[in-house]
Amino acid sequence: MTTWRMPIEGHEQERLWLAWPTTGYTLGETEAEAHEARTTWAAVANTASEFEPVTVVVNPGDEEIAAKYLSAQVDRITAPLNDAWMRDIGPSFVIGDDGRLGAVNYVFNGWGGQDWAQWDKDQHIGRIVAEAAGAELVNSEMTNEGGGIQVDGTGRVVLTETVQLDPGRNPGWTKEQVEAELNRTIGTTSALWLPRGLTRDHDTFGTRGHSDILAAFATPDVLLMHRQDAESHPDHVIAKTNRAVAERYLADASAGFEIIDLPAPEALRDDEGFVDYSYINHVVLNGAVIACAFGDPADDRALATLREVYPGRTVVGIDARPLFARGGGIHCITQQQPKVA
Repeated sequence: MTTWRMPIEGHEQERLWLAWPTTGYTLGETEAEAHEARTTWAAVANTASEFEPVTVVVNPGDEEIAAKYLSAQVDRITAPLNDAWMRDIGPSFVIGDDGRLGAVNYVFNGWGGQDWAQWDKDQHIGRIVAEAAGAELVNSEMTNEGGGIQVDGTGRVVLTETVQLDPGRNPGWTKEQVEAELNRTIGTTSALWLPRGLTRDHDTFGTRGHSDILAAFATPDVLLMHRQDAESHPDHVIAKTNRAVAERYLADASAGFEIIDLPAPEALRDDEGFVDYSYINHVVLNGAVIACAFGDPADDRALATLREVYPGRTVVGIDARPLFARGGGIHCITQQQPKVA
């Protein structure tokens, strides 16, 4: 039986996958909102294509509009879509001990069966992308999304109790069961369980606490963590608690990694309330990092930190406010396919 391992995001990649926004709240209710969404998704895809191959999954009927926004060097395939968060609806790619490419196909149920979500089409995207990538499908009966797992490639994974243990996802599951299934599917052996996600991520269009907005392994030795300095923001306490949990994990497990804070932008609110703007939600590519920017004074500091922890990579900031207004960030709309030997 093949033993599968999910490499760290900075592992050499074959290509990057995205999905094209097609309907619903992601696209918006007006033409201006639709243009904003398409422009932002395209900016990420087009920028990434300067560093590695990119494929965008496009809903049938949207081929012409996608072609107007996407550069000619971005590949496209057609498949039915409900939504455009490829990190969650697509597969999580792994590499076998025999050198084969695998694609873990977790159950997807609209982020815990949320009443606004539809997933009759998205639940098949993991299989469709796996087949297009030529990967062996690794099916799982656990409900999970790629945004809910952050790995260091050596066996550690960052999870949140509000996602994998969510009654809307995996009712009755224990931490031990979750960890065993992750060991089987992505080869992790040690889990850092954070208590919960950011405040906005628990609102209507949130994920109930994905870890890819809280923490990210730049290397097996460096864990980046979100920090909110404003005491008036409810995420101040949440981020402080998460860091304390990570520090205890580091001490108890003798994990041997350094925690580096990525402070949140100065902006605290938008028209909907407290924002969950986070620089953690970046994607690592071959020779580059595409980072979230927010038109904020803190952008330059965050991008400088990313340049330090990803030496030799070009760090590009893209305005991610249109993504966060819809419930996610740059990491959420992308999924990397690692290169196999």
